[in-house]
Amino acid sequence: MAEIDWKEARRYLGLHRPGGTVDEQLEASLRSCGEELEATARPKAVWRRFPLAAEEKQVSCAGMTIPSFHLSRHLKDCGEVDLVAATLAAEPDRRLRRSAGTQVSRAVILQACAASLLEAYCDECCDALAREIAPEGLFLRPRFSPGYGDFPITFQRSLLEAVEAPKRIGLTATETMMLTPTKSVTAVVGLSSTPWCPPTGCAACPKADCAFRKG
Repeated sequence: MAEIDWKEARRYLGLHRPGGTVDEQLEASLRSCGEELEATARPKAVWRRFPLAAEEKQVSCAGMTIPSFHLSRHLKDCGEVDLVAATLAAEPDRRLRRSAGTQVSRAVILQACAASLLEAYCDECCDALAREIAPEGLFLRPRFSPGYGDFPITFQRSLLEAVEAPKRIGLTATETMMLTPTKSVTAVVGLSSTPWCPPTGCAACPKADCAFRKG
């Protein structure tokens, strides 16, 4: 079972920035919220493998043609992808809504803990994927989600349908492409015969003004 990375949860709260401090009361609230989520979240994930055709400014897989220079560059030298959908399920959403109406500060902390827990669970899923493909001499690229760079968020629903996420794990998207439950993610993960060395995460993202950017 994935566990919250407390350092990451503090970062989501903005405590990594100059002047950000954690007193005993805030740390106690952080731990209380995090332990509550770890006990009640029901993480689920699905993934499915597809052939990939990548050109300079677009990629094609699972019946989709995605116009994205950043995704194409990220998947360079990959011949296949795994499309991944993961969720913490509905209970974290219920707890967030309940707190938002009565304890706003607690809701903010719950949001940070949920984001950290989801990230940890996605890392677990990718570790499982890496073990799955290792006997074939293949390596994973870091996951790349709709909304990253110039990858249109409008492909959210197509990714869900490709892995049958609504039926298999109860994960859907609204008309505005927001995932439901909200503590969920979809991603494209490239499979390559060569290890991945370039920067990952925040270092690879072009959005330099992001409030949650590391470093």
